[in-house]
Amino acid sequence: MPGPLDGIRILDMSRILAGPFATQLLGDMGAEVIKVERPGRGDDTRAWGPPFVPGEDGGELPESAYYLSANRNKRSVAVDMSSAKGAEVIRQMAGECDVVIENFKPGGLEKYGLDHDSLRGLYPGLVHCSISGFGHTGPNAHRPGYDLLAQAMSGIMAITGEPEGEPMKVGVGVADVMCGMYAANAIQAALIHRMKTGEGQHIDIALADTTTSWLVNAGTNYLLGGVEERLGNQHPNIVPYQVFKVADGHVIVAAGNDGQFERFCGIIGREDMVRDVRYATNPARLEHREALIAELAEELKLWLKAALIARMEAENVPGGPINTLKEVFDSEQVKAREMRIAMEFPGARGGKVDLIGNPVKFSGTPVEYRRPPPQCGAHTDEVLQELLGQARIEED
Repeated sequence: MPGPLDGIRILDMSRILAGPFATQLLGDMGAEVIKVERPGRGDDTRAWGPPFVPGEDGGELPESAYYLSANRNKRSVAVDMSSAKGAEVIRQMAGECDVVIENFKPGGLEKYGLDHDSLRGLYPGLVHCSISGFGHTGPNAHRPGYDLLAQAMSGIMAITGEPEGEPMKVGVGVADVMCGMYAANAIQAALIHRMKTGEGQHIDIALADTTTSWLVNAGTNYLLGGVEERLGNQHPNIVPYQVFKVADGHVIVAAGNDGQFERFCGIIGREDMVRDVRYATNPARLEHREALIAELAEELKLWLKAALIARMEAENVPGGPINTLKEVFDSEQVKAREMRIAMEFPGARGGKVDLIGNPVKFSGTPVEYRRPPPQCGAHTDEVLQELLGQARIEED
């Protein structure tokens, strides 16, 4: 059955991660994605290795693991937009598409005639999504966009890390990933609006804005109560909700309400804590966090990980192990949820590459993995012939 976005064609001029991640999500749901790349060099992330794809001959292919993480279900067209002919070809391709997505700095596409205002005059129904570091307005609009900078300036790093340690970024490029998710969502909303009215529009989305939105309850704690704190693995509003050291490693305990806390105290033989007015309710536990955590830490260091997790599961107290990546991808849960997939990849060792699956599970229109991440320019002639009736670009 066709995916929910079957028939939607996207011209993807974005690079790095946010844009490609957004279009991969949309491609998984059936959209046709045409990736525009610089001839020869292509997407910057192709070279962001090692690791690179292991080759059949024992060497390596040019595509990095980083590139593979965000570029399936696309066709690659290599066009030099800095040439007049190349820019004209891209303009014509945009006219055959429903969506254009790009991540140039504000004003960066005007000289090529590929900015929103230029394309809107030609194609009023076009949805144009611009991804940048800080958006098209405000005093930081001119600044380049990098995940680390967005995490730093949005406040995420200020609340991440140990209380006495240095501010810490999240372990993956979450500013890019979240921006890509917001972009994919916004594009679909704009397409629904166009379906109702026939009107396209411009989506201006910034890494810093989307990462600021990711502050959620921690940000609202500041806005309402002036609370600004870095708690490491602890939760700002729930206690106990953190990592604890046990005799043979570490576990997560996430007692999200008073009932769960009571059952947890029963597991470790400390029913007295429930009767202690300092710990009887979550607001009280929050107020006396330091004393409570010190007591729990002494109790839990005597437990073995497997035994404690088994008891918590039996008593319906949230918690669990801290898995390594090997444990994650070897797990039966990942297998059952199809979160590890294999796709054919020409020239790769064994003819395939392993990728991370899409987390969305549709009952009627399941996601599809139709195309592996493309090699640079692999579909240039094919796409130009299909869209424009020409297989080559006549250079200036």
